[in-house]
Amino acid sequence: MISSTSLLIPPVRKVLVSRPRLTRKLEDGMETKLTLLSAQAGYGKTTALSEWARQCQHPVAWISLDKYDNDWSAFWSCVFASIREKVPRFGESIEYMLEQASAASIDSAVLAFLNELHSIKGDFVLILDDYHVIENATVNESIRYMLAHLPTHVHLYIASRTELLFPTARLLAKGEINIIRVEDMRFELEEGYVFFKETTDLLLTEKQVAELFHQTEGWVSGLQLAAISLKRSGNIADSISQFNGRQRHISDYLLEEVFEHLPVSLREFLLATSVLNRMNWEMCLAVTGKNDSQEQLEQLEQLNLFIVPLDDQRNWFRYHHLLSEFLQQLSAREHTELWRQSHQRAAVWHENEGLYEEAMEHYIKAQQSNDAVRLIDRLLPDLMLAKGSVLVRWITSLPESSYEHMPTFELFYISNLLMEGEWRQGLHRAEQAEKRFEAMRAFIPEPAFNQLMGNLYYLCGIFSYLQQDLPLTSKYFELSELHLPEASSFQKISSKRYQGHEGFMDLLSLSNNLHEVELFLLKWIKTWEKKKNYPFVGYHYLSYCLLLYEWNRLEEAELYLEQAMNREDLRTNVWIWIHIGLASFWVQRALGKESQAMEWLNDLGSNVDSPDQQAIWKRIKAEQAQLLLSQGQPQQACEWLEQSGMSYADEVTPRYFEEYLIMVRILAANKRIEEAKQLLEQLERLADKENRLRGRIKLKILQSIVLWQSDYPKEAFVPLEMALRLSEPAGYIRSFLDEGPLMVEMLSQLVKEQQEAAKPRMPLKYTHQILEAANSGQPYKTLSNEALTEQEEKVLVLLTEGFIYKEIAVRLNITLDTVKFHMKNVYRKLGVSNRTQAIQRVKQHRLLN
Repeated sequence: MISSTSLLIPPVRKVLVSRPRLTRKLEDGMETKLTLLSAQAGYGKTTALSEWARQCQHPVAWISLDKYDNDWSAFWSCVFASIREKVPRFGESIEYMLEQASAASIDSAVLAFLNELHSIKGDFVLILDDYHVIENATVNESIRYMLAHLPTHVHLYIASRTELLFPTARLLAKGEINIIRVEDMRFELEEGYVFFKETTDLLLTEKQVAELFHQTEGWVSGLQLAAISLKRSGNIADSISQFNGRQRHISDYLLEEVFEHLPVSLREFLLATSVLNRMNWEMCLAVTGKNDSQEQLEQLEQLNLFIVPLDDQRNWFRYHHLLSEFLQQLSAREHTELWRQSHQRAAVWHENEGLYEEAMEHYIKAQQSNDAVRLIDRLLPDLMLAKGSVLVRWITSLPESSYEHMPTFELFYISNLLMEGEWRQGLHRAEQAEKRFEAMRAFIPEPAFNQLMGNLYYLCGIFSYLQQDLPLTSKYFELSELHLPEASSFQKISSKRYQGHEGFMDLLSLSNNLHEVELFLLKWIKTWEKKKNYPFVGYHYLSYCLLLYEWNRLEEAELYLEQAMNREDLRTNVWIWIHIGLASFWVQRALGKESQAMEWLNDLGSNVDSPDQQAIWKRIKAEQAQLLLSQGQPQQACEWLEQSGMSYADEVTPRYFEEYLIMVRILAANKRIEEAKQLLEQLERLADKENRLRGRIKLKILQSIVLWQSDYPKEAFVPLEMALRLSEPAGYIRSFLDEGPLMVEMLSQLVKEQQEAAKPRMPLKYTHQILEAANSGQPYKTLSNEALTEQEEKVLVLLTEGFIYKEIAVRLNITLDTVKFHMKNVYRKLGVSNRTQAIQRVKQHRLLN
């Protein structure tokens, strides 16, 4: 729930020291994308920004961030709400994208957000105060991406105690960042004179002000604290001489000095309410039990004791960060029972008000594990879909003994490790959970226990597969089948998301023994193919079709793709459906059915129910651009590049690996060789880090093409030889053939050179196989007007030699169903209805020839 006070520009004091130099620095931000105010607490970042924002001639959206916003969905909900304060109905049509948080929601949501920003007329300012609370990697990546594509009329201002957790070097190099650091925030001596003269009742000499200024180094809060302390001093000169040491020492000394002179009731009030991020009199009453809470808040404001009003009516307040930290440390250290009790009372109040996230934080601080577990259990279904990172943080903050009787918590934690790519740790934790769950068996009804273990074994199987242990994977899948034959409920989590599958982007690279992979995939396709609601089988269909495609067994790939696309359950999983569609496009093209393939590709993204629609179209449009390139239209392909929002200088991630490969091809075809090389270097580092063999092979092939098109074609043979050596054990064919005539030319030239060499550096036999496959790419007519495919010819020849279907399957290393499929096509093309007639037609054909 978004607090309205976090979206208000904080009120400024009536008497402020004029700071024209700092104001000019802030105004400079209207010429840049980003203005960063970076300084520790107490340097007046919020005051300076709020004063400037209230005087700004352009609309300003303000967000005061806190720890509850350290989550993708919460953060961006605040951003949308704050802009809507100035631009009614802003982002309403795209806010659904925030409902299901995912590390991969970055591009689709932020691109949609940027499109909305383009609709704002005139300069617009967005201010993020206290950004140091945002540590979430997804949020930081989204801000980095946003800044890379921010419209020129939108200006982002960030105030933070720490350096930003995303890179800003490119912004700096382009002059798109305005940095305001500690030296800019410090008072100058003349401002110090004005401060003591205009805002305090102290009559200090210029020498005394200079001494204080020297001690605090112009630190604004240090001067404010000194003023509060000196008002009580009987000897100002002696007090000033005691202000030694640097900022943290001074703040601790002065806060303690001020705190000790307050009335006992006010000190107790401060300690109790320090646990609150924001407060009004009702919250203070709930936490302290004191009916005079409103009077206490007003008294603190009158004392100028570092309490900050959050609205013009002065109903809502917060403590200055320095005071808040001091009080919380003091309370936790010396008043532990009061600290715990205050958090507990705050938790109850927030829960009663429906502010569950705030309640959870207080329950955890109060060490009320039972209440925390109770509340998490209540919120679990919604949190699993919307705020996974928050849920993980809560669960890991609790002692494991508090939720050992809640196995659903453990299952969620394990599934989150899967999505975060922590596969080794996930499997280890799952194996530990298996022992604990078995120990609980007597206390769980059998149906619930079977569901629990079936889900656990399902997750274990995925972890094992991702770590290339196929025997262990089969073991866990068999156990999952035994306990939960109707499918794991985890199959349907995030089924509408296209993004978030970075670890699955190249399923063939998960194992390098592809013949073992083929047997594994066929086993589980056969096991699950008759189940009507089992979308997980789609991953296996896709993997097997990609494998058949790489081996250039196109007709078989087409057969299995047809089976997959006839399954209704696969349509409900967006990622599987899109990738099966892409595989079908590749197969149709390779079979020479280009118009049919293009029509299929154009329709693929339509009627897909997913918040990641933009990312889906981005993928499809990249394939369309590659098709234009293969048709000899590099300029038209380049138009996609200009519209994609991607650049050769991007920091590449696995999410768009394939799109960046296509970008390299387009850059090279348009003679932008140096840009293509720079992008290739980044992609190679990523492929090495991810340890994906197929990705490395594709990159070596692509590197050879870029070099061939450059001024140094002879250098192209080095990466090409490497690609051949890497791919020979796996038997890849299509990775080479898909590069078209240019690759055939390169391979032919390479073979010629190597045959003349004394010791060939490349696998010549394998290279000849690729060239033969390229030369036999066009099907030839044999017995009828409709051509038999190469594989159909092989099946027919073996049939005439007396082999039965099972023997043909073994000899051609294909399945029995595939043999039957080919024979069905052969009968149709020959105009016969049985084996005997087919053999007779072959004999007649041989006699005629």
